[in-house]
Amino acid sequence: MSQLEKSFELARAENRALLIGYLPAGFPTLERSISAIKAMIEGGVDVIEVGLPYSDPVMDGPVIQQASETALTNGFKTGNVFEVVAASPAPTLVMSYWNPIERFGVAAFAHELKKVGGEGVITPDLTIEESESWISSTDKERLHRVYVVAPSTTDNRLTEVSARCSGFIYAASLMGVTGARTDISSAAQSLVERIKKVSKTPVCVGLGVSTGAQAREIAKYADGVIVGSAFIKLILESNSESEANLKVKSLATELAAAVRR
Repeated sequence: MSQLEKSFELARAENRALLIGYLPAGFPTLERSISAIKAMIEGGVDVIEVGLPYSDPVMDGPVIQQASETALTNGFKTGNVFEVVAASPAPTLVMSYWNPIERFGVAAFAHELKKVGGEGVITPDLTIEESESWISSTDKERLHRVYVVAPSTTDNRLTEVSARCSGFIYAASLMGVTGARTDISSAAQSLVERIKKVSKTPVCVGLGVSTGAQAREIAKYADGVIVGSAFIKLILESNSESEANLKVKSLATELAAAVRR
């Protein structure tokens, strides 16, 4: 059993949802991204999702785009993501567009991630039809493959995609780009219910979650709650590393309390 699977098992035993925190590697610098991740974990985040900054983040909202641009401007390279994963004290996955993985080398990326203790990869723009080399490499390295589904995904498609996911299924709460929102679409609950009819794999909801109230609501029906832009925004608004980490830890504490339904 992987560390990610153990985390879900523990959360189930505690009758709560898992809390997953997202942060781009190298934002605002390599060292500070690592310290912010540790602050998240200290606040109660169970699992870390490390974003791999990319120059054409078409599915990301302005906050994550700004963070990725900052990381790239400060010299981030694809290989640096493994340093961040290695430094994370919690089970950690990488979230990446397919292009950087393909450029790095599919088998090499999977091998390096496994070598530093990574749990798996979330690939938001990779379809299952184009996943032959990825499935082969992740199977070889025993890494989890997480695909993203949305409210618009048909029932037949949900069945097909869910069958190829491991670790968890990423349920986008709405159509559109990432970013914190004041309200979470009611389509999220419906999507989770549809997934659970065809799969026993845990389902985690992301896109737009920014407050304890939102996390608490999602935790009523999902196995995990994913928060990203809200953490990034706190770092962007802070004047120092210590201020940023205090704010990040505080939000994590609020969210960790909220998912304990």
